[in-house]
Amino acid sequence: MLARAAQAQTAIRINCGGKAYTDAKAQAWKADSGYGSGIVSSIAATVAGTADQALYQNGRYTQALTTPLVYSFPVAAGSYHVNLYFAETFGGAQKVGGRVFNVKMQGNTVFQNLDIYAAAGANTALVKGANIVVTDGKATIEFDSLVNNAKVNAIEITQNVGAPELKLNFMYPDGTPVNGTLNYNIVTASSTMGGQQPLTSGQATCLLVASPQLLGLVGVMNVNLSLTDTAGHSLWQITLSLNPASANFASVQSSSLNVVVQKL
Repeated sequence: MLARAAQAQTAIRINCGGKAYTDAKAQAWKADSGYGSGIVSSIAATVAGTADQALYQNGRYTQALTTPLVYSFPVAAGSYHVNLYFAETFGGAQKVGGRVFNVKMQGNTVFQNLDIYAAAGANTALVKGANIVVTDGKATIEFDSLVNNAKVNAIEITQNVGAPELKLNFMYPDGTPVNGTLNYNIVTASSTMGGQQPLTSGQATCLLVASPQLLGLVGVMNVNLSLTDTAGHSLWQITLSLNPASANFASVQSSSLNVVVQKL
């Protein structure tokens, strides 16, 4: 379960190391941005398996083997799909084991020992995708070098719009909506995460995450929800114990909970 702001997020498409570009599907890609460090690479090789040469002929790689390449983008809290675009265009790395690196998203390793050449061959497009859940207002992708410098050619982030929702509606006995904040805290044996979401017209919206491991949460968890008004008064609190292994959120389309609280 994840509290979130109920808003749509524009897709993010970045041509790493390159200029703004419109692809074969008429989708706009922005010039390289969102990076914290790294060095730009450019090569004129023809890349097989794509109609969009410009997305693969430029790239960004780590400045040093011990320095990660990190991209970060501001996004609304929610569930997202990330596509990473690669092509091994450097002759010195066009062999199995020539370039190996790990990729983290939101601090969790999603691709381990990634070898572009081993997966796709030389000068050939490779797209690797993964789902993430954002809770802190930014999508973060980190590339960690193992052999040679980690690299990426393009990044695409799109919102997962099909995640089931739980809508919490808070009101006073006279029917007026509560002005306040929903606080959430999720605890497992090995990790804890939490946050808060201001109510909008007395309502907060939560995502029901079918794969809590995307959040770094593993095992049985306790979900603590509480409501405070604008004066800081605690109006409502509930604790749920959940075993994700026995939960089937994928079958849930939507759900709602109406809560009536006393005004203090």
